[in-house]
Amino acid sequence: MKSLRLQSAVIRPSPQFIPLLAWLAFMIAFPIVDFVTRGSWYPWLATANVLLQGGAVLAVLWNAWPRASVLRLVAVVLPVTWLAEFIGHTTGLPFGEYDYAPLLQPQLLGVPLLIPVAWLMMLPPAWAVTSAIVAPQRRAAFAVVSALAFTAWDLFLDPQMVARGLWVWAEGQALPGDYFGIPLLNFGGWLFVSGLVTFLVNPREITSAAKPLAVIYAFTWLLQTVGLGIFWGQPGPALFGCAAMGVFVAMFWRRERLPGAG
Repeated sequence: MKSLRLQSAVIRPSPQFIPLLAWLAFMIAFPIVDFVTRGSWYPWLATANVLLQGGAVLAVLWNAWPRASVLRLVAVVLPVTWLAEFIGHTTGLPFGEYDYAPLLQPQLLGVPLLIPVAWLMMLPPAWAVTSAIVAPQRRAAFAVVSALAFTAWDLFLDPQMVARGLWVWAEGQALPGDYFGIPLLNFGGWLFVSGLVTFLVNPREITSAAKPLAVIYAFTWLLQTVGLGIFWGQPGPALFGCAAMGVFVAMFWRRERLPGAG
């Protein structure tokens, strides 16, 4: 009887992992479906990916954190990042001058409502890998390193989204020496906003959910590297994104393998 219970526990995954497995299955199918549909479904595929990954992140946090902490996270991240994006595309600060195409809907004052969800889906995974480097109790230092871990993802994201026409930089924003047509100011904006949001949220409880969230960060790193490097013809961003996010992946899992770690 005990053996049967153990087998049942192994076969039946915890409910928190069902959204994670759904997201992983979708991410693996993403480039194949995109290839078959010749890019015409890309905005819908990108939307589904953000919603599935956001759901996976929230499921992990809902299982590990007090409910009030999860609700507070959502209540801070969504409006603050929407406001940052609204200010950004109307004033040119802190990201540079850009506009969202009408491909991502619905939009509120020119900002797709999906964009704040995208911040929400990657900030906690970035906090998770950062927790292997800086203790969350060191609030300012944790915010700085988390901003680096989060912005490393944009080395994949911005060239990909611009190539697909989901947002457009104003003429003259990208200068010679900038990053594959992306203004360097953009990355400064990502660092500032992600660091600010991290400081405001102050996610001291992140270590209780670090491993599953680090898995999300690691699979994002791996699948984005393969997607851009092999399927989508952007080997440059694939290489730089792989190197930048890979540093945080390696540091987290190295910490996990050390005796007594975690």
